[in-house]
Amino acid sequence: MALPDNLTGPYFSMSITGEPIVEPFFPRSGYTTLSIVMGIATVTGVILNVTVIIVTARHRQLRQPLNYALVNLAVADLGTAVMGGVPAVLSNAAGHHISGRAGCILEGFSVALFGITALCSVALIALERMFVVCKPLGIMKLQARHAAVGIGISWVWSLIWNTPPLFGWGGYQLEGVNTSCGPDWSGRQPGNVSYILCYFLLCFAVPFTLIVVSYSLLLWTLRQVAQLGGGAAKAEAKVAWMVVAIVLAFLVSWLPYAVLALTVVFGPEVKISPLVAMVPVYLAKSSTVYNPLIYIFMNKQFQKYAVPFLFCGWSPWGLEEPDDENNTTVSSINNQVSPKA
Repeated sequence: MALPDNLTGPYFSMSITGEPIVEPFFPRSGYTTLSIVMGIATVTGVILNVTVIIVTARHRQLRQPLNYALVNLAVADLGTAVMGGVPAVLSNAAGHHISGRAGCILEGFSVALFGITALCSVALIALERMFVVCKPLGIMKLQARHAAVGIGISWVWSLIWNTPPLFGWGGYQLEGVNTSCGPDWSGRQPGNVSYILCYFLLCFAVPFTLIVVSYSLLLWTLRQVAQLGGGAAKAEAKVAWMVVAIVLAFLVSWLPYAVLALTVVFGPEVKISPLVAMVPVYLAKSSTVYNPLIYIFMNKQFQKYAVPFLFCGWSPWGLEEPDDENNTTVSSINNQVSPKA
């Protein structure tokens, strides 16, 4: 479905057949409120993800294989905040989408690219913890090259499946209250439907299945670890619980959006209010805040460096200096990353 060039009206919409519709979605105060909320989420997401990237780059102790995937997730979240959050803030402040057809396509492509990369990164993190903690293939030695290959695959896979709409297979269009853009879920043309089906299967269902399987095995193993006890087991469990928190936060943020999109694709007769559709869209965009908060509050090593960085050298909680034995270290046996208890 092609977007017209004159996306200028505050209440511009589009039907499944491609005909423009004019209908009031929001009072002006509603758009202003949404702009403020998204502004807070976007600024917070940018600051926190930049913090994760910078402190990891500056401190050798944080440059471990598991953290490579965490930084990759931070980069993807930062891209979502900048390319998706900022345009949404400006468009809502204006009360309508302001960047025209080209801007809508750029926003839709960028958010989809970073979003799928983030999803693949979460799957990579969950798989890594599952192999290290559950040991289905025996003791594994995670190395930097393994993490680098996984990161490269996440970006290439996302790029492969988000590029086709730029060349006519699928498309990008306005969504929610028409102040942001994403993939064209509602187009009923055969080419668009085939693209959406492939997109869901290969970019959502496959990584989501990997996440669920890894998550389930992690939970089962954590229950066994809790019964066995021991310092090393508890340290490994802390890392695994951090991964579980990341997975849950990501799914809570993106599952509603996926359900909304599936409903539009497979139930075109279902009438969804733009106000209802807006909630999953902006919940997904706000996901950029959760992950860095999880790193900082559940990993003492990140906390040691990130909190003073955020507060210009001041540590409001009086963090203790971590020692080498109890903090994020790489086991000489299996390269496991373990945080301070």
